Amino acid sequence: MWDDKKAKQLGSVLQDLRHARGLSQESLAYQAGITKNQLQLIEAGRSTGRKGEAGPSNPRMATLSGLADVLGTSVADILAESRI
Repeated sequence: MWDDKKAKQLGSVLQDLRHARGLSQESLAYQAGITKNQLQLIEAGRSTGRKGEAGPSNPRMATLSGLADVLGTSVADILAESRI
């Protein structure tokens, strides 16, 4: 079951990979075809910026695939590293 803990684990792994490649949120988001705001929310593990309404982020496979491509890895490796 997808929950806040798993969403935050995924976000943390993506953030670590982004930092390791020397990419800003803006650069990664642009190259992956998403907005900087979407990436910020994914990295934070939240679905919305509104505090009271925020559930766990649940990015689409196409979004994860775009991020993985730019980060030079696979979605499977990202999920495995996230222990999801």
